[in-house]
Amino acid sequence: MFFGEFEYKIDEKGRMPVPPRFRRELKDGVVLTPCTEKCIKAYTLSEWKKLATTLTGNSLTPNNKMRRLNRAVFATTFSVNIDGQGRVALPIPLREYAEIMDEVIIIGANTYLEIWNKMLWEEEKAASQEQAWQIIESLEERH
Repeated sequence: MFFGEFEYKIDEKGRMPVPPRFRRELKDGVVLTPCTEKCIKAYTLSEWKKLATTLTGNSLTPNNKMRRLNRAVFATTFSVNIDGQGRVALPIPLREYAEIMDEVIIIGANTYLEIWNKMLWEEEKAASQEQAWQIIESLEERH
């Protein structure tokens, strides 16, 4: 399980440190994919395999919508490894998509990590926290 918020600098080669508490879980590899909220999602290899199985379903002949979904997801996904210093290299297309330049915020989001541009994260964090309390209150009203 991933949780917490961590701030790091990106080096000149586009590498960022992985928070030490997560390195063991990610030792077999990290799968990076763009998220709809202008950040990068980072999955463990096993969690990515579960997600990939869900996306592809069991059909041997996927329909047009599933083929498009597969292209959109898998063509923009990268597999990377943690180096000896505990860093991963963020691929240029993902850095550009998430507008990550020199500072990065890594957040734990339960079964995956999110990697954010610092300024975009501050905006998203404020909106998420406000909505989270509203969601919690609506759930409490149901019980």
